[in-house]
Amino acid sequence: MLTSVLVRSVLDSLPDAMIIIDSAGEILFANHQVTELFGRANEEIVGQPIETLLPERFRQRHVGHRTSYTNNVRVRPMGMGLELFAMRADGTEFPVEISLSPITQGDDVLVAAAIRDVTPRRKAERALTDARREAEHANLAKSRFLATASHDLRQPLQTLGLLTGALRRMVRDTDSQDLLAQQDLAIDAMSRLLNALLDISKLESGAIKLEPTDFEIATLFDEMRREFAGVAASKGLRLSIDSPADRVHSDTALIGQVLRNLVSNAVKYTERGAVELCCERHGQRLRIEVRDTGVGIPADQVKLIFDEFYQVGVGPNSSREGYGLGLSIVQRIARLLEFDVIVTSAPGVGAVFSFELPIAKNDNKKLDQVASHSADVMAPAGSGHRVLLVEDEPGVRNAMRMLLKIEGYVVIVAATAAEAIQRLRENADIDLLITDFHLETGRTGTDVIAAAREVLGDSLKAILVTGDTSSAVRELQVDANLRITSKPINSNELLGLVKALLEI
Repeated sequence: MLTSVLVRSVLDSLPDAMIIIDSAGEILFANHQVTELFGRANEEIVGQPIETLLPERFRQRHVGHRTSYTNNVRVRPMGMGLELFAMRADGTEFPVEISLSPITQGDDVLVAAAIRDVTPRRKAERALTDARREAEHANLAKSRFLATASHDLRQPLQTLGLLTGALRRMVRDTDSQDLLAQQDLAIDAMSRLLNALLDISKLESGAIKLEPTDFEIATLFDEMRREFAGVAASKGLRLSIDSPADRVHSDTALIGQVLRNLVSNAVKYTERGAVELCCERHGQRLRIEVRDTGVGIPADQVKLIFDEFYQVGVGPNSSREGYGLGLSIVQRIARLLEFDVIVTSAPGVGAVFSFELPIAKNDNKKLDQVASHSADVMAPAGSGHRVLLVEDEPGVRNAMRMLLKIEGYVVIVAATAAEAIQRLRENADIDLLITDFHLETGRTGTDVIAAAREVLGDSLKAILVTGDTSSAVRELQVDANLRITSKPINSNELLGLVKALLEI
């Protein structure tokens, strides 16, 4: 039966190499694909033990596996979970997949084995694995770079901000105060550009960790009202912002960033009329809209406005207000949070930007507690409180020391973790520790805080200042006597934080 013309013709037409062996492991039949795959003539294969097609190192073990199978025959793949190899006539090895099927012939049980060369698939799998590993390394490198860049780029801004705050407390004449006010504006502009660029990079690299929660949307609307009321009034615009009672489920910080960029753009591109921030509930969705009566957007430019540095009606070499990054950030956040930003606009008519958020499942109208610090309130004198300041960047260290000293604090400085511990041993009456997060040789501010509390006790109050926005910082454990703040921090905010912590 095995040698019949019809059977051989059918088996030779199969796409896979096919062999049939008896219970002793002798090859009784091999189709044409076997000779092609192994580079052996049919007469060199038939009549030989099946082990001759295997690499030498597998042959002895295979005899045991073959015997075990013939005692419990069933249709199954061979070597499940293992990498199988066969050997060509020239001694080269190649990966294979083998399917086994029993054939009953009288009292004898034969085994048919379909053999497939999986070299191309294994190469593709290895390439995919290598590409995934490289992508993971690249993302990790990006995250590390962003953490370092966030810290290092914010250092000079932090220094400038603190020096300006110190100078404001030292001079009293109007002209000097005006100059410092202009300097504040310049520092603020640099900070906004830096933050925007870092935001773009973090969103692209996946360094931002989503923190969805239920929150009162009115909280963000109130923030927009406070932030943009002044600039809208200065342009003669009517700023209309709803006071919704709905709670939504999303990432509060990222939605705040979306609203801030949309309202900022609306105010910037509107010379007369109004800017509105409104919302309307549709079932279990809240539709949020930012409307303006500004210049509008031509239909052929709507798709371009979400590109980096693109601004409607502004040439590449023209003077510009802003950087054309706001909508690019909005688009990336929208993708991250899985919602669409819809744009409706026409030149001279204005524009409407809208998106929808899910209503919170437990919409109990309970307001979230939001901590706020006023940048306009001057902190009172330090009343002689002793502060240990740990900062390895000389410019930031000196600026912060001067600011605290002007406010009446006794400031003890240290540039390294080891120096900080020495100062603590010499000064047992430290009231507050202020430390940068990244210090020398891989040491961190958390190391300093832990060591300081071993010396002075767990009740020691501490402020951790950082320009690092990585998940490692966001996941730090905060206790009642510890505050974490980001660079660049406004001088008034820093002094307010110091005062509040010392009053606990």
